[in-house]
Amino acid sequence: MWREEISDEQWACLEPLPPLVALARPYLAHRPVISGIVWVLRTGVPWRDVPERFGKWTTVVSRFRR
Repeated sequence: MWREEISDEQWACLEPLPPLVALARPYLAHRPVISGIVWVLRTGVPWRDVPERFGKWTTVVSRFRR
């Protein structure tokens, strides 16, 4: 596991929360996208520099904005 990703203990607290409502199609897995949001907030890099392991940067930023 990467240092900046959400740990299993942290995810256990977040997982039961209700997911956001999908607008057009089902969401991708929540955990990598949330880890991407946390990664950007911790590092301060532009959204376009989100590593691919978190999903597309556009997905990460749009989920953050919602």
